[in-house]
Amino acid sequence: MSHSARPSLPLLWAERVTKIYESNRNRVVVFEELSLTVTEGEMIAIVGPSGAGKSTLLHILGGLDRPNAGAVKVGEFDIFKFGDVDLARFRNREIGFIFQFHHLLPEFTALENVMMPLLIARRSMSEARERALAVLTDVELAERITHRPGEMSGGEQARVALARALVARPRLLLADEPTGDLDSRTSESIHSLLKGIHRSQKLTSIIVTHNERLASTCDRVLRLEDGRLID
Repeated sequence: MSHSARPSLPLLWAERVTKIYESNRNRVVVFEELSLTVTEGEMIAIVGPSGAGKSTLLHILGGLDRPNAGAVKVGEFDIFKFGDVDLARFRNREIGFIFQFHHLLPEFTALENVMMPLLIARRSMSEARERALAVLTDVELAERITHRPGEMSGGEQARVALARALVARPRLLLADEPTGDLDSRTSESIHSLLKGIHRSQKLTSIIVTHNERLASTCDRVLRLEDGRLID
C-alpha cells in the first residue's frame, strides 16, 4: 500500500511586518506590511540592493529586533508575544544565526566559541564540549579546535561561525552574507557545506546574500526592493 508524502508545513510566518526608524524629523520606512511564509525544510535566499533592509528583515525574523507592527511565528510560537528574557531563551534554543562578520570571541578557542550557546543555556560543560566537538567535526575543523580566531583563515572562521549556529540543534538557520568577505573558492566550499548540513540536519534556512551563485542553489529566491518582497 502506498503512502502519500506528508505535506510540508510552514515553519515561519511573517505577517504584515512593518519597520520604521524615526529620529528627530527623519522617518525611514524600511518595509511596511511585509508578509512571508517559509515551509519546513525550505532553503530560501533573500537578495536585493544594499540598504534595502535585508539584514533588518533577518533580525526581525529571528527575534533580534522587534517590528513596529506585525507578527512573526516560528512553529507554533508568536515570538513577539514573549518578553525579552523568554525571547532570548527561545532564540538560543530554536534559531541559529550566522552573521556577516562572524562575531567570534577572539580570546577563546574554536571549541570554546562553539560551546558558548550551550553554556549560556546552562548545559553541562561535558555535554557542551562533546556536542561542540561533534559539530566542529561536521564542518571539517576537528584539527583546529584549539586555535583562536586570529590564528585561523577567513574560511575557517566562517566554519566556526557555522558550527556555533548549529550547536544547539536549531530548527531555523538564518545567515547574513555568510560568505560576504571570502574569496570565490572559499565561498564555494562554504556554500556546499551549508547545503549539505541544511539537508542532513533537516533545517529550514534563510540566507541573505549578494552571491548570485549561492542564491541560485536555493529552493526559492526572494528579492527585497522598495520595501517589498518579490518572489
